[in-house]
Formats: sequence, C-alpha cells, structure tokens
Amino acid sequence: MTPVTPALLQGASNFRDVGGYLTTNGQRVRRGQVFRSDHLAGLSDADVARLQAMGVGHSLDFRGVAEYTATPYDIPGVQRVALTIEPTVIARMQALVAQGIVPTTEETVELMRETYRDFVNRNADTFGRFLKHLLEQPTPQVFHCTAGKDRTGFAAALLLSALGVARDTIEHDYLLTNQLYRRDASLEGKGHPHVMKVLWQVQPEFLHAAFEAVDAQHGGMSDYLHGAIGLSPQELAELKQMLLQD
Repeated sequence: MTPVTPALLQGASNFRDVGGYLTTNGQRVRRGQVFRSDHLAGLSDADVARLQAMGVGHSLDFRGVAEYTATPYDIPGVQRVALTIEPTVIARMQALVAQGIVPTTEETVELMRETYRDFVNRNADTFGRFLKHLLEQPTPQVFHCTAGKDRTGFAAALLLSALGVARDTIEHDYLLTNQLYRRDASLEGKGHPHVMKVLWQVQPEFLHAAFEAVDAQHGGMSDYLHGAIGLSPQELAELKQMLLQD
C-alpha cells in the first residue's frame, strides 16, 4: 500500500492520485494519470494552475443535476464530462423524515449499503462509461462527486479492481476519505447527528455490500466488468497497458 499523499489542492480536501498501488501480479498503478476528488467548485487560482501543470484534461463528474447546479465550476483547459448519478440515499432519507421517521444508525448504514448495491446493479452503464472514458483519453483525468466518497469511492474501487489491485488495498484507499475529507461548514447542524455521522463518512460495510453484489449477482469482478460494465477483454487489456507499469 502507499501512504497518504500530502494535500495537493487547497480547495478540494479529498483530492488524491489513485496511482502507486501494487497489483496482485507485482505491477504498479501509474501515478499522475488518474485522480479522485471531492467536488472542484472551490478551487483557488493556485489549484487551477496546479491541475493545468499536472496536465489534467477532463473532469468526470458523478454529481446529480441539483448538486452540479448548486456548485458549478469551469476550469480553463479542463473539459467537464457529466456522468450523472443522482444521490438516491438523500432522497430516501428525506422521504423517511417526511413521514416522521428518524432512521437508527443501523438503518442508516443499511441505506448506505443499499446505495452501493444500486451502484453495482442500477448504475453499471454509467460506471462503464467512466472506465471507457479513461481508456479513450490519454491525458490525465480526475473523477469526483460531491464529497468524493461514495460514487467516487465505488468508481475508484472498480478501476483498481479492473487493474488487478487486491481488495484489502482497495479498501485502504477507500477509507482514506475519513482522514482527508473536510465537510462543508454550511452542512453542519443539518439532519440528526447520528444519521449525518454515517452519511458523511465511509465504512468498510458500504464497500463490502458492493463487492458482495458483484460476487453474488454477477459471478465475480471479471464477469461483472465484461458483462454489466460492458468492457471487452481487449479494452480491459488496453486499460491495464495504459495505467500499469512493471
């Protein structure tokens, strides 16, 4: 595993390189090619210059329409690609609250697990487009949602899985969000504390729910990548060639 890299950007707390990890066959994911982040609407001029110096040409944005509308961004030289996945867990939570129901911590965790199962089963087309976009664009890219933890976390797990990184290493990368992400101060005080604590962190159980769905419902990661995700064996080989080094 690789240590946490120092904060690369001032205005994005959960921005990091997904490179540096070893695969199970001893290769290493190339650094400086693919980055994950929370939303990019708060970048400073220095941050923008840093992204440009890193050669980032595309930002792959998993946020829903309302999220993007609330915090849009326009980074010179970086083309934004909308890979819209609406934040269904928030909608489910609001529906419960509207009925006067406050979910317990355990029920909130299960809502999050269900969200990750939906990533696997309902959003496979979008995550397939994500992998294909990485393959089609040779310049460095960054992918993100709002907090860079759930949609982005599953996308990173999927990419690292496709490249042959072990699941315990993938989980390590996934859990770094709890060290790196800084919540927007404007969100403080909204919602019940025990619910918000679950929603604004990541837990191994969330990612495990996704992997369990991949294994139980799709026959394992290889079948999932070639089936629901829609990556051909040749495309997977090209992705590895592009993003792995000996």
